[in-house]
Amino acid sequence: MLLKNVVFNKEFKALTGCIPKSKMILLVMSLVMTSPVRADYEIKLDEEKSIKFGGYIKMDIRYVSGEVPYRPFWIADGKTGEDASQTNFNGRESRFNMAFVNGEVTAFMEYDFYGSDGSEAIVNNFDDRLRHAYIKTKNWTVGQTWSVFMPLSAIPEALDLAGPHLAEAQIRQPQVRYTNGGFQISIENPYTTGADHTNDVIPDIAARYVFSGDWGEFGMSGLYKNLDHSGMNETALAYNAYAKILLGEQDDFRIQFNGGEPGRYVAPKLTTDIVDTPEGKKVEETISCYVAFRHFWAEGLRSNIFYGHAETEYTQKERQMWAVNLMQSFTSQLTAGVEVGNYEVTEKDKSSDYLQFSVIYKL
Repeated sequence: MLLKNVVFNKEFKALTGCIPKSKMILLVMSLVMTSPVRADYEIKLDEEKSIKFGGYIKMDIRYVSGEVPYRPFWIADGKTGEDASQTNFNGRESRFNMAFVNGEVTAFMEYDFYGSDGSEAIVNNFDDRLRHAYIKTKNWTVGQTWSVFMPLSAIPEALDLAGPHLAEAQIRQPQVRYTNGGFQISIENPYTTGADHTNDVIPDIAARYVFSGDWGEFGMSGLYKNLDHSGMNETALAYNAYAKILLGEQDDFRIQFNGGEPGRYVAPKLTTDIVDTPEGKKVEETISCYVAFRHFWAEGLRSNIFYGHAETEYTQKERQMWAVNLMQSFTSQLTAGVEVGNYEVTEKDKSSDYLQFSVIYKL
């Protein structure tokens, strides 16, 4: 039985009144886990308390051919090998989330299945992975979620997880965030990559301001990091600017540009914060950008085309990716699509093409 926007009535309370609250939560979770639910499904416990459930189930069929080995989604690590082809079926991007609401306080958690790898030989078991775990009340957010430095609204609609990942600000970590209108500022978990991080004391600081209207959204972000390693005490600064411009009734154009010394915050696995150079250790500089256009052909039928590029200064790494897709939403919950594209490790002159079919059901 689906439970949606239901206040527990007298009969239900009578049935469950003898169950302790801790066991009641487990009962509700078991009901939801064995029933199809929508993202806005809510169980009201009383006038102020409720439990919400959401997420989606996603099945990917992905074919990769070329000198960059198969991955379920592209990142900027730059691994290459011999020319090869591989097809893989997986549902690891599927995720489940739940929110516990008590008046002005909301606690939110979400998991997917990109934890440690399981075996594909027999049962395809994969461990869950914590994505989000935070508490939000009024202007404050405390816990693990997307960094303030990462603009979410400009990310292209893609079947490959996160689309042009290699050009995006993409990071999720524990933080304390303050929001006031279009302004956000946070202190976030410090973690120096490319060097000993045991001296990380000063939190990273990120800030963003967003302008929005019926034309779309534009925002700018800044990032401060203190890198302390073996007598090297450096300040790293980075910035990004992004926009989502609405075109007509449904189409849109999206763009993001990143620069400065973002290190681990931009283009995952492209570079570390600190790199070795002939002149000694340096704080790496990165520039990345992507553009994307979405066009609706008919109601629920649309295409996205996007291109991303990233490069570093000292290690002279360079990555680029393009893709185009066709997606059809049959209902507000059910979507299927196909995507074709290319990922390139430019400094090695290696690349791979990919073709992906996906079906998504939003809970």
